[in-house]
Amino acid sequence: MNALKQIDVLVVGLGPAGGSAAAAAARAGLSVLAVERKQQVGVPVQCAEFIPLPLGKYAQAKGVLTQRIAGMTTRLPSGAVETSDLPGLMINRAAFDQALAQQAAAQGAELWLGCRLLRLDAPRAIAHVTTPAGEREIAYRLLIAADGPHSAVAASLSLPSLETVYTRQYTVPLLQPQRNTEIWLSHEYPGGYAWLFPKGACANLGVGADKRFTHDLKQPLDALHRDLVAQGLVGERIIALTGGLIPVSGLRAQLVVDKVLFAGDAAGLTHPITGAGIAAAVASGELAGEAAARYVLDGAASAWVDYDAEIREQYASSLQRGIEHRQWLNQYWHTQRAREDTLHRKGWIAFPEYFEG
Repeated sequence: MNALKQIDVLVVGLGPAGGSAAAAAARAGLSVLAVERKQQVGVPVQCAEFIPLPLGKYAQAKGVLTQRIAGMTTRLPSGAVETSDLPGLMINRAAFDQALAQQAAAQGAELWLGCRLLRLDAPRAIAHVTTPAGEREIAYRLLIAADGPHSAVAASLSLPSLETVYTRQYTVPLLQPQRNTEIWLSHEYPGGYAWLFPKGACANLGVGADKRFTHDLKQPLDALHRDLVAQGLVGERIIALTGGLIPVSGLRAQLVVDKVLFAGDAAGLTHPITGAGIAAAVASGELAGEAAARYVLDGAASAWVDYDAEIREQYASSLQRGIEHRQWLNQYWHTQRAREDTLHRKGWIAFPEYFEG
């Protein structure tokens, strides 16, 4: 085993949360090492690739922005359609993640790709990491866990797993220009929904659902794809296939454990209804990096409490509302009510019924 490496901050994961955390901590003057299990940051993409307008300042790098979005069109089981004003941006998610990682490197952070966390010795603040050159021990003053819903850091600390839904997505040719994202709500997507997010000449077409209610996403996605081909909206060719897990159980009970701060999906910050999580990942990563700087440079023992409190102040209310709606909806899947518009109007953020309690 190679010699012990000592750094101020170890970041595990180089998605939006990890890249933002590494950049913020390094910008403050800390020694930062970020480890990522993938060989290439952001690849393969497991995302519908939509971000809200306030994140536009992070989409300035070449190759990130693919299309501007005007709003969202929601389609209900009856065929009723409602359009909402929800402007945003479609991005190349791999390029987005890579730009954040490059910013971290420009600030002085070390980036180790193709490296995986094996285990933590939390009492000694040492991480055991596999690298292409063999196993390494990393001694850290603080660790930022940004390694997704099935966080290896959380598992090493014996923390409970987050509840997830799963997704399947095709990238297909887009034959008609689209300015809106499209959402389908249906009993065929229990615990989730279907979407079409346009990206200029192509689009991301996908389905998400809760495995407790269905184990088959291919059939409903293929059926939707066929319908849109018949309408002349998209082409038959599947350019790319991907899928992934989305945490839907809300914030972890503890966001700080044994000098470990959780950020992004690893913290449970993804919205339980929409699955949106990029904006919260970037914001929480930056806050985690800043908290690390206060702790290491200023000796601020309150940095942990402040980080936890700020995250909960910003996100706890909306996440809890989403959890309550998921729980309410779950009792109706595979019943007649799941075929009725009224149920879906109450369970989806585009409708006023969602906010009426």
